[in-house]
Amino acid sequence: MKSYRKIALNTGLSLVALLALSACGGGGSSASSDATAQGVINGVATKGPLKNSRVTGYAVVAGQTGSQIGTSDTDTAGNFSMNIGSYSGPVLLQVSGGSYIDEATGVSMPMAVGDVMTAVLPTVAAGASSSGVQVTPVTAMAQTRAQHMTGGMTDANIASANSAMGSNFSVSDILHVAPMNPLLSGSGAGASQDARNYGMTLAAMSQSAKTLGMTNSSTFVTAMMNDAADGMMDGKAGSTPISMSMGAMMGGTSTSTMSVTAGTASLATAMSDFMNSSMNASGLTASSMAAMLQKLSSSSGKI
Repeated sequence: MKSYRKIALNTGLSLVALLALSACGGGGSSASSDATAQGVINGVATKGPLKNSRVTGYAVVAGQTGSQIGTSDTDTAGNFSMNIGSYSGPVLLQVSGGSYIDEATGVSMPMAVGDVMTAVLPTVAAGASSSGVQVTPVTAMAQTRAQHMTGGMTDANIASANSAMGSNFSVSDILHVAPMNPLLSGSGAGASQDARNYGMTLAAMSQSAKTLGMTNSSTFVTAMMNDAADGMMDGKAGSTPISMSMGAMMGGTSTSTMSVTAGTASLATAMSDFMNSSMNASGLTASSMAAMLQKLSSSSGKI
């Protein structure tokens, strides 16, 4: 009987020791070391803050759009958080659907069917977190430009296109500077000049769409993306004038040809018009934005 109890006790102790060793990962990897780090991209989609939009992340392979790597929906302020798993490489973000408060009219507008906004990020490391990423009409123009450069969306082209578009609109970092919202009372007072330039550029695009009589200002953004693709803001894709959808009229859809100065002098006029309108609650005036207005007015259009 004593011998039996001793054997049982030893067996029980052995099982306890084995379980303890297994829990500590002895002789192998623990569950935590086996887990793959999960990358996350946090940011804001702004055409006016985009509410209830779908943000989709894509891998970029050999400069071209690859497979989907993640999705997220924006909240009422345009914020999103996307898990991209263990992916490493450049990332294309695409925003579609949802609605926004249009700067020039103050009206809630849906993103028009077929219109998207994009941004392209240079290589992210596997498991890394990328925070404060902005997706705007300006990042969309830069993404389209990078896509049409020789070699497509390589890291070098992404950096070049993002930098060039930032220089064009006097914004130091279009992927991380948060645009000022000119619809918020007094927003210009505490904003950096970068944020002012960014916010007023977006408002000018909205004002341009209003002046043209477009149903959705997101359609003007699409035209600006197409204009930026060849590196020259001249209302053309290569030598072909860009056609813009004006929206539904009399049961059909009307179109118009984009002005050759839509992204330069005409955009400066739209910016000035917006600042002089009752919609501009920022407190900024044309004199506050004189350098930006002069830059756009005298621009050759070359990005």
